[in-house]
Amino acid sequence: MAKLVWDESGEHLYETGVSKGVLYPLQSVDKTYSKGVAWNGLTGVTESPSGAESTPIYADNIKYLNLMSAEQFGATIEAYTYPDEFGLCDGSADIAIGVAIGQQNRNIFGLAYRTSLGNDTDGVDHGYKLHLIYGATASPSEKGYKTINDSPEAITFSWAVSTTPVSVSGFKPTASVTIDSTKVSAEKLTALEAILYGDAVEATGPRLPLPAELITIIGTV
Repeated sequence: MAKLVWDESGEHLYETGVSKGVLYPLQSVDKTYSKGVAWNGLTGVTESPSGAESTPIYADNIKYLNLMSAEQFGATIEAYTYPDEFGLCDGSADIAIGVAIGQQNRNIFGLAYRTSLGNDTDGVDHGYKLHLIYGATASPSEKGYKTINDSPEAITFSWAVSTTPVSVSGFKPTASVTIDSTKVSAEKLTALEAILYGDAVEATGPRLPLPAELITIIGTV
């Protein structure tokens, strides 16, 4: 049996950054995450799973077993700006050109973003992870407007997001998927990113594939 070795060269791994955000509003007609749009000004996505809490059950004066509650996926999105298409997801609706009203129904959306993988030899060019979120709904958030002064700051928008999981054959439903570029072939990543970001071949434009299609593209374990 090989002996364990710690901190070998190239294995000092870390994850950083957030980039290439894409919003995918859920289309009401065919219930697909199509017509993706670039999310400029995205500054942070904080993933906040909840649930999966243990409830002890006692019998015969001893701890008999633990019952685990269902796990929920939530997140917080932060940005300096957002696409016009996000207005419907944020409870806004246009009643005229340039005129929007609030307190409307909030549309479901999907989200994709990318984080960088680094190590001690390649830096942040070691690889990246693609993060896909499904069934997201944004909660109302504060917008703090302040006077311009000698220390100006851009307004940061923030939304708490809850999710409804989608089906995954052979597994429990999920609202989040992560793809690691250091473990998936470049050919399969190229095919997936052509769907996520769009290209000349992908006639339908940028869209968010469901897990069943991801399995077809990437393959199973």
